[in-house]
Amino acid sequence: MTWQPQRDFIGYGNQPPDPQWPGGARLALNFVMNYEEGSEPSFDDGENFSETGLSEAHGLNQMGNGRDLAAEGMFEYGSRVGFWRLVRLFEERGLPMTVFGCALALERNPLAVAKIRDNGYDICCHGWRWIKHFELSEEEEREHIRRAIASLQATMGERPLGWYCRYGPSVNTRRLIAEEGGFLYDSDYYGDELPLWQLVEGKPHLVIPYSLTNNDGKYAGWTGTSDEWFSFLRDAFDMLYAEGATQPKMMSVGLHMRLVGHPARAVGLRKFLDYVQQFPDVWITRRLDIARHWMQKHPFVPDSAL
Repeated sequence: MTWQPQRDFIGYGNQPPDPQWPGGARLALNFVMNYEEGSEPSFDDGENFSETGLSEAHGLNQMGNGRDLAAEGMFEYGSRVGFWRLVRLFEERGLPMTVFGCALALERNPLAVAKIRDNGYDICCHGWRWIKHFELSEEEEREHIRRAIASLQATMGERPLGWYCRYGPSVNTRRLIAEEGGFLYDSDYYGDELPLWQLVEGKPHLVIPYSLTNNDGKYAGWTGTSDEWFSFLRDAFDMLYAEGATQPKMMSVGLHMRLVGHPARAVGLRKFLDYVQQFPDVWITRRLDIARHWMQKHPFVPDSAL
């Protein structure tokens, strides 16, 4: 029988494992820049509409089918301008980040690829294109996974070790990732605050949960201010940091170049970066490092997978 995802409403319960983060940190904090611009549905790539998701056009439904030049420009802003603003904020503070990179998007911006590589950001594969994998057939999805790996191998100089779909995976995604081999983890899960193991067709597979809550997606179709977004992230951090005194935690923060890359919104990110750097016992790190740490400190034990 082909492996299928199973729901789990219990998880670690009230006895989560001690992550044993480096230096005894209370909290592992990972920032993720989603690099999608240039891989979204578009006329150039064969669709009959322009993507508006997570942009100023989100929810406006101005055109439906047809080429939306305004929406195209909003995506191009992320690649042309927003990317560089976010990178500068992290460079100025000497902070690492993870890039959820869509392979085709990175092919189309060699300057960004060089900067990502030079700065040592880790790449988690965000698909060949920024499309909904749950709409693909199994064979189509398998081909997209293989094309994405080959593309990132060529642009980045090494294959990706992590995987994350647009919004949600298909029922086949995790099985296909495990079948392909070479991945250390996927992040297609929102149901926990710590990494966890699953058995996928009899083989151990690591899941590093992600967050759509601590995410600048809140800005899509919303007129909130940078102060409000900063306060939201700060409150999440404060709660997790306090809890981490006895039960260390993990926090993911999702960023999109075409959203938080705009000046007024970037101010909220700048405030948050400066805020968290004031605290001791916080491990600001890459997603790949979290995966490798978990595999070392919490290796898979048969019959223990959630």
